[in-house]
Amino acid sequence: MTLSRRSTLQALAAASLTSTFGGRAFAQAESFRIGALNPVTGAGAPYGSGMQKMIVAAAEMVNAAGGAGGRKFEVFSEDTQTTPQAAVLAAKKLIEVNKVQAVLGTWASGVSLAVIPLANDAGILHMHTSGAPALSVPPANAKGLGYRYQATNDRFGRAFAEICQKEGYKRPATMAFNNASGIGNTEGFKKAWEAKGGKVLEAVVYEPNQPSYRAELQKVLAAKPDVIVTGSYLADTTIILREWFQSGETTKWIIPAWAANPDLVKAVGNEVSEGLIAVDSISNEGSEAFKAYDAAYRKVMNQDGLSNVYAAMTWDMVVTLALAMEAAGPGANIAAINAKIREVANPAGTKVSTFAEGKEALKKGKINYEGASSVLDFDQYGDVTPDFSVSFVSKGKIERKYVVKI
Repeated sequence: MTLSRRSTLQALAAASLTSTFGGRAFAQAESFRIGALNPVTGAGAPYGSGMQKMIVAAAEMVNAAGGAGGRKFEVFSEDTQTTPQAAVLAAKKLIEVNKVQAVLGTWASGVSLAVIPLANDAGILHMHTSGAPALSVPPANAKGLGYRYQATNDRFGRAFAEICQKEGYKRPATMAFNNASGIGNTEGFKKAWEAKGGKVLEAVVYEPNQPSYRAELQKVLAAKPDVIVTGSYLADTTIILREWFQSGETTKWIIPAWAANPDLVKAVGNEVSEGLIAVDSISNEGSEAFKAYDAAYRKVMNQDGLSNVYAAMTWDMVVTLALAMEAAGPGANIAAINAKIREVANPAGTKVSTFAEGKEALKKGKINYEGASSVLDFDQYGDVTPDFSVSFVSKGKIERKYVVKI
């Protein structure tokens, strides 16, 4: 099965011959090319491999069901390294050499903001898992070709505010990594908290890749907050929490789950991590679509599908794309496929959970794919609204306590 990363020369040679997918050869004209552009290394590495493998697995599922709109999927995989610079180079290769018609699965707002102009220029679809509000509107999404399968930073901020209120915190402060995602999370929280009549005591933005964040941390702690809400990543959060613990302060923390994950607990230890609150968008766990995704994830990764919400998102990307292609009909161009995405994902219509089920139901009329990652009702900006899990770290284990709906 040749479905992995290819060199430029291999890709160019393949363009003049045929490609293989899942052990079956088919003419180039019959394929729809997907670029799986994911964070296999860097800050997103705990999720990227699973994200990429679920794009491949979902594509194989579509092909096994006879393809979408008369075409089979062909997947070309690249690593963003969770940096905009590497992502741009990889995206250019996918677009210019591999001639992909959709880029799926960018993670981290800075990465997606760097890639979406390239997708726009090429007139292809871009489906991502990033939170920056700027990805919803022009200039980033000027052509309406971008779709977000993650909650926006504003939605995360509203969830943080609901948690603060539920937990009885009165004096929050924020610390944000200096990029679109980090600042977007904390600004979203500030907006939501002030709407509730509250005040953020201190808001610090810090630069990445520092050996110490003691000065920034001391500035926040000087305001005497009862909780610190972060827009952070694993590496910087690890340093910040160690320095906080050394200070002897007892302030509580609310942290995005991509930073407050098992790797963080392992890095800082049980005593430091005790009581941390981790927040993440939650998969559509009770759905039949989630069951299908979970089975695929367990088979490929030998792990519970709940361990990687972003992989559920990339699974859904492939399924919604395939259903839109099927609805658009054989030979449909990107504009025609794009016009069908909301039609196959949003109410009303026959609820479906898999591509094969949706393909059959489309013969009879409109469908509503309810996804593995969320119910996938795209608004006018191409955004969805998942629910949020709220987990607490206790004795080295991250345990969900409740779910927040916004």
